Amino acid sequence: MKKLITLTALGTILAAANADASGFLLREQSIAGMGNAFAGATAGAEDASYSFYNPAGIVRNPDQVSFNATAIVGHVKGDGATGYIPGTNVPAAYDRKMNHPVNKIILPSVVATKAINEKNTLGISLNAPFGLITDYSPMWAGANHGTLSDLSVYNLTTMYAHQFNDKFSLGGGLVIQYADATLKNGVLHGIPSMSPMSALTTNAKLSGDATDLGYVIGALYNITDDTRIGASYRSKVNQKLKGDMSFAGESPALLANGMYHQSITAKLTTPALLTMGIYHDINDKWSVMAEAQKTYWSSFDDLTIKGRTKTMSVTDENWKDAWFYSVGASYKVDEQWKLRFGLAFDQTPVTDWTRTPRIPDSDRYWFSTGLEYKYTDNLKFNAGYTFIHAEHSKVNLNGTGNDATRGALKAKYKGNIHLFGFGAVYNF
Repeated sequence: MKKLITLTALGTILAAANADASGFLLREQSIAGMGNAFAGATAGAEDASYSFYNPAGIVRNPDQVSFNATAIVGHVKGDGATGYIPGTNVPAAYDRKMNHPVNKIILPSVVATKAINEKNTLGISLNAPFGLITDYSPMWAGANHGTLSDLSVYNLTTMYAHQFNDKFSLGGGLVIQYADATLKNGVLHGIPSMSPMSALTTNAKLSGDATDLGYVIGALYNITDDTRIGASYRSKVNQKLKGDMSFAGESPALLANGMYHQSITAKLTTPALLTMGIYHDINDKWSVMAEAQKTYWSSFDDLTIKGRTKTMSVTDENWKDAWFYSVGASYKVDEQWKLRFGLAFDQTPVTDWTRTPRIPDSDRYWFSTGLEYKYTDNLKFNAGYTFIHAEHSKVNLNGTGNDATRGALKAKYKGNIHLFGFGAVYNF
């Protein structure tokens, strides 16, 4: 573990933690919910897509199919990045510009429900609740810390809900979760004596995947005909990624250390979620709602990397639990049209002293709006837009401890995110 080349080559694997514990939870599983910034999502149960937030709500939406798709467009800018040659205070002569490292993605989801009888409903859903893509130039200043981070997590959930009476229902589901990750970063062949550019002559790549199980439970209670509350808990899922580590181009140093190509494993935990919400109809026109969600990112405490025969590295991450708060309102224009509004605060789990360029995450503020159109009694459409303002953030890694072989890095980030959503709900 103390060998320079071994620790440096493992940089690509260590980044798997940042891909998971970045706080990049993808809440965008319901376009109707997005219009209210997901306020009251656990209590609203306005269509089958709300089952992601509370499976008990499918009793209110039997015999239904809901399709949703969200385009996530990030405009994150970074500048002034300075990377240092490991073990020195000499800046590496790489590109200080980072341009737009956060890529655009399309996030789809689909849910279907079927009533067994008046009190029992089944459901099935497919969605992607966690995901990440950051992509830098191979020769940017922080290349030793990461050039590509691509994580996709998919959930297939089977659900069952029972309505005990007019006020109370319970629901739960079995989650089959598949995770796939590809990570890249620069690899140091050795401390260069003359040219800083020779410090980065090989790119390392990790690809791995895994499948494991989790669960979700929820409850929905009607306080009055106009007011209902909901709560749900989604379990963490402990994934053990299995894959390969390889390097671009042959390197005598890598070959000498047996590191050129090998199988590896890395543990990755998608965190538990605890969510509570309330929904209230003021009158025939106006409704208001609120939500609070705790994401247990602290379950990801460290990352252990194993090679063929031994533990190769242990990294402390120390993420913290984070909260998401939102409030919203809806206005029913007439029997066909409904307007939605919402505001939210999204707390980052990343601390200032552990932030990395894999995910330069920060606190975020949400501003949402949406529009619902009821085309027929059996078919309605939803459109939504959210603007997310991200607080400025800094990466300030001092190049000690587990970063000793990657070098110090300083960088500044600012940006925002746009969400564009479209959904359709069909009752059969």
